[in-house]
Amino acid sequence: MKSKKKIVLAYSGGLDTSIILKWLQENYDAEVICYTADIGQEIDRNKIFRNAKKLGVKNIIIQDLKDIFVKDYVYPMIRGHAIYEGVYLLGTSIARPLIAKDQIRIAKKFKAYAVSHGSTGKGNDQVRFELGYHYFGPKIKIIAPWRIWKLKSRSDLINYAKKNKIEIPKDKKGAPPFSVDDNIFHTSTEGKFLENPKNSAPDFIFQRTVSPEKAPNKSSIVKIDFKGGDPIAVNGKKLSPSKLLGKLNDIAGKNAVGRVDLVENRFIGIKSRGVYETPGGTLLMHAHRAIESVTLDKDTMHKKEKVMPRYAELIYNGYWFSKERFKIQRIVDLKRTKVNGSVKLRLYKGNVIIHSRITKSSAYSMKKVSFEENKTFNKSNVERFINFHKKKLK
Repeated sequence: MKSKKKIVLAYSGGLDTSIILKWLQENYDAEVICYTADIGQEIDRNKIFRNAKKLGVKNIIIQDLKDIFVKDYVYPMIRGHAIYEGVYLLGTSIARPLIAKDQIRIAKKFKAYAVSHGSTGKGNDQVRFELGYHYFGPKIKIIAPWRIWKLKSRSDLINYAKKNKIEIPKDKKGAPPFSVDDNIFHTSTEGKFLENPKNSAPDFIFQRTVSPEKAPNKSSIVKIDFKGGDPIAVNGKKLSPSKLLGKLNDIAGKNAVGRVDLVENRFIGIKSRGVYETPGGTLLMHAHRAIESVTLDKDTMHKKEKVMPRYAELIYNGYWFSKERFKIQRIVDLKRTKVNGSVKLRLYKGNVIIHSRITKSSAYSMKKVSFEENKTFNKSNVERFINFHKKKLK
């Protein structure tokens, strides 16, 4: 007997991907394999297995990618100081390439002819997933249900779920108030009430940060050690990448650090309002900039600063696995071996203040910057320097 063709579905266990799972079974003569990437999101393993098995799925895979995600995706992005449109730390954007890569690995392992995802037809994630799929599996078919099925509204999905006896969470029986995406690096909240930019974000939507009003009345000090441009320890304790970020998330969240409310320009051409929480990532961004300021030379720092907007845009648009991003990463990491030392941050009610920078690097010279007279800096050369640049004004 000839075995069925296989489809690997990026599956969360929730209502939307359970509906997609059933829809794939009905519309394609194929076995569906459910794949979940554990990148530090709130995950209910029992629910994933229970809901998939109810729909007859035999292969259910949950892959722990937390350390890989932080070490090989978040850390390189932090080294590049990537911030999209001045505020967004790219928490959703940076996760999709890894999920796509590992989903294709699973597809190849099981000789699947197609992969599928649950991204909507208006969002950026469909682009990010599918560029990743194409890079690692150009011959593997991509099925994007939201772009091809006849289910047009939330009520259509609810009715489809009822018809097929798919479990409907209580908060999904009406129009859900918000769409939430999370991983170890961030949480994003979008949709419904937040779609109108005149509406302020209610405090109850925040999941990993307290409000400034509820933060301690006394500041906290956190020390982050760096080696080769990456963080290796918090408050003197060495930690794995995922545990280090988790620790910083806890510290920053308790001090109301990491909230951003923005209206962003999506890659596909529409504007979108979202509320993001990136507590630990915010600390890493401040600390990494601080340690580079005393370990890298001016030219290297300014080269990085020039390429950062393009680097951030490439990540946002889904071009993590592109020649251009690889090229910029080489510029970003050109002298990362020199970025060693410690930074202490003072946290107070949402504020991040540089407390101190400690390094053995010779890039910062105490003798040259001192206001005391010394022989290490020849001030007579300054007049020639100014005269040279006067000529450039003409």
